[in-house]
Amino acid sequence: MDRYERPDPLARAARLGGMIDACADEIERTRRIPEPLLSQLHEERLFRMLLPRSVGGDQVEPGVYLRTVEEISRHDGSIGWNIFVGNSSSLIAGYLPLESARTIYADPRTLIAWGPPNACAANAAPGGYRVSGAWDFASGCRQASWMGAHGHVVETDGSLRLNRFGRPTVRTMLFPADQAELLDTWNTIGLRGTASDSYRVKDVFVPEAFSTTREDPEIRRERGPLYAFTQGGLYAVGVAGVALGIARAMLEGFVTLAGRKTPRNLQRLADQATVQGGMGRNEAKLGSARAYLLETLADIYARADDIAPIDVPDRAMARLACSHAIVTAAEVADWVYKAVGVDGIFPGSPFERRFRDIHTLTQQIQSRDSHFEAVGQVLLGVPPAVFL
Repeated sequence: MDRYERPDPLARAARLGGMIDACADEIERTRRIPEPLLSQLHEERLFRMLLPRSVGGDQVEPGVYLRTVEEISRHDGSIGWNIFVGNSSSLIAGYLPLESARTIYADPRTLIAWGPPNACAANAAPGGYRVSGAWDFASGCRQASWMGAHGHVVETDGSLRLNRFGRPTVRTMLFPADQAELLDTWNTIGLRGTASDSYRVKDVFVPEAFSTTREDPEIRRERGPLYAFTQGGLYAVGVAGVALGIARAMLEGFVTLAGRKTPRNLQRLADQATVQGGMGRNEAKLGSARAYLLETLADIYARADDIAPIDVPDRAMARLACSHAIVTAAEVADWVYKAVGVDGIFPGSPFERRFRDIHTLTQQIQSRDSHFEAVGQVLLGVPPAVFL
């Protein structure tokens, strides 16, 4: 049985734990993934977990993917974030013509980076599109070989192109990274090593074969239960994996600290009843949120159709489990940060950077409280018009 049939990315990720730990300070300082770590991440195929087998990927189950992102994030949240973003962008391969996807991913180090849609639009042109504009939050752009731009399409008559649902279509245009100008804008309190910088392009021509849209499941070329999940849903799985990994690392660091720290005028932390109770409650919170997410993903994956996308109730359950995991991980991290006292405020501790990282993560769209509202609407029989 070859590696494509039974890939083991979790074991590969575990092998890199010590190397990631050793690079953490450099990642924080330079806001980049250093060599040889970047090469090792590629060598272990950690950017190819969600890439279709038809394009040379490993196409792993969502639960395996979650555990792997979590394992990496235990060592460094920025690396975990870059791994999940690189995998999320590879999902576009299932919507491209096969030859286009193979052209893009022929290089084993291929990574696609992009920023979220904004007011920028592409102009329809003979054989493709002409793209100009600027986008932000392109995580992983410093190691990307291809870039993408999402936006509406302006037809030659000035009208916006509509999709089959009657709404302005959001199309993705892909082009080699050297056609974009990267802007050094990512100077944040946390997740600094993601290099989620801005970029701009001017009058770049993108052939039709290197563009697609992810909004219509009917045009998805790739089959299989993994791709029955929405791209937004799998994106949320990645964010949850990063959050769970950071929170787990903080709990592990606290266990070590509690065994040796004796605050002034108090018992050793590990001997204090309030600390013991807090540790038990937070271990249960984190473990149960993780188990709920893994069970939800496994259940949906087992029932998913090879062709049809998962239905709205399943999308809602995946969203709920991811949102719950993210929120719970942040709550656990907050408890640890408070419990460690002044040991949490100094750079280089097991807590300070991770506290900043997880609270940068919680500002991202996947952590919105409104996700719970949208799921509640589905559960009560009044689903929103669009549910990703």
